[in-house]
Amino acid sequence: MAKTEKPDVDTAEAAISGEKACPATLEPGQERSVGYDEYREALRLEVSDKELRKVRLKIDLVIMPIFLITQALQFLDKTALNYANLFNYQQALGLHGNQFNYLSAIVYAGYFFGQYPCGWLVGRFPAQKVLAIAIFAWGVFVVLLTQCRDYSSAMAVRFLMGLFESAVTPGLTLMTGFWYTRQEIPLRQNIWFSALGWAGIIGSFISLGIANLPADTKPERWAIIFYLLGGVTLLWSFVVWFVLADSPINAKFLSHRERLIAVKRVSENETGIKNGEFNKKQMWLGFTDPKSILLFIAVFAAAIPNGVVNSFSTLIIADLGFNTKQITALKAVGDATQVISVLIAGVIILNVKNSRLIVATLFNVLCVVAAATLGWLPRSNTWGRLVSFWLMNSQSVGFTAALTTVSSNMAGYTHRSLASALLFTAYCWGNFAGPFVVEPSEAPDYPSATIGLFVGYTIRAACLFVLLIHMFFANRLRDKKYGPQDKKASDEAGMSDMTEFENKNFRYVL
Repeated sequence: MAKTEKPDVDTAEAAISGEKACPATLEPGQERSVGYDEYREALRLEVSDKELRKVRLKIDLVIMPIFLITQALQFLDKTALNYANLFNYQQALGLHGNQFNYLSAIVYAGYFFGQYPCGWLVGRFPAQKVLAIAIFAWGVFVVLLTQCRDYSSAMAVRFLMGLFESAVTPGLTLMTGFWYTRQEIPLRQNIWFSALGWAGIIGSFISLGIANLPADTKPERWAIIFYLLGGVTLLWSFVVWFVLADSPINAKFLSHRERLIAVKRVSENETGIKNGEFNKKQMWLGFTDPKSILLFIAVFAAAIPNGVVNSFSTLIIADLGFNTKQITALKAVGDATQVISVLIAGVIILNVKNSRLIVATLFNVLCVVAAATLGWLPRSNTWGRLVSFWLMNSQSVGFTAALTTVSSNMAGYTHRSLASALLFTAYCWGNFAGPFVVEPSEAPDYPSATIGLFVGYTIRAACLFVLLIHMFFANRLRDKKYGPQDKKASDEAGMSDMTEFENKNFRYVL
């Protein structure tokens, strides 16, 4: 196999990444990046704007619904305890003290242990098959929750659920970069991540329907939730297996020419598609990249309030003085706020160049204000506090900004996948910690939870702003040192699995 020379590494950036400032070559037996041959073939294509739009539309019509529904089911299944809690779930299992907190949090411990092997599996094997197997497995465990009648068995099943659910959001984050351009990624990522809001709305109305059943219904009303969600998840795994494609190069819904066009589109990301080989040189970079560290802090800080909202939203609304049926309807308004906020942010980012981190920072400032007013408005101001709670659901904009930074601004598949795993490590342990800032003895004001919400959102807003400044000046430094970007050379470097530190023509999107 012919060797392909890579451009010189920037000495200053190599020092950051820990890599030597020397050209890299493709060694005998080393795997080429996925789609590299198709990329070379596509260079000869003359493609019209009409063709590009047609290919993008076909991708949208197949990929987006699958991503959206998969993410929605994962979130519904993970937060089903929140709805089961309305129907005497704690009493049925004999839970006491902080046991419900641990039961809510343990899924994230499983998530932590599963995400690293799942990230490797998505890169090494067909991603859609890895996802489908994971979806089927966690669906089985959701159904098995109906048979858990004590704390220890429910803890074990919830841990195993998290182990398999860990393939979804990290996997979809990486796969979004397989299909979409850097300009398109934020809106598409926000569309499928809005599934959290849609799932919350669906879950609220499922709960509202179940609330109309007699209290002595068999199986128990809380068990019906697990049967319903688990059954749908099991069926959905077959759709993912047979319909979703691993990447554009093996998409059955595209013709050969359309596959080449799809690869040509994403080659312009300068980050490549994926590489089945684990690159040891990129491993250390995945954990020491300044962007990874800032995102780790930002995600961990905001995941703590996220854990509070996901696990205790029904309890928070109940403590404002509403009954069960009112709670489900009012929670749905908060979920709708999440959908609207991420879609608005996605549209702004699509149409305003280099605005993604500015938009994310502003939405986080809104969350800071909402957390403060929820905690410190007088208890008599019920609707003011409720609106504050609704507005905190816009926090998803900050998390999607972190995801798009990974998929748009980190090149080299091993580097990108490990940075993603680091981000989700923060997500796991922040969400694990979240339920423990809610002390039942502090009801109905929950001062510790209020402080956790306020501090978490403040830290993330600060980290996103620092990340914006870091990448802005990195671009300025590269322009000053190397001159204008050579876009074609940068695309070639990305498809050759080079990192942004090796590729002197790489420029960050802000």
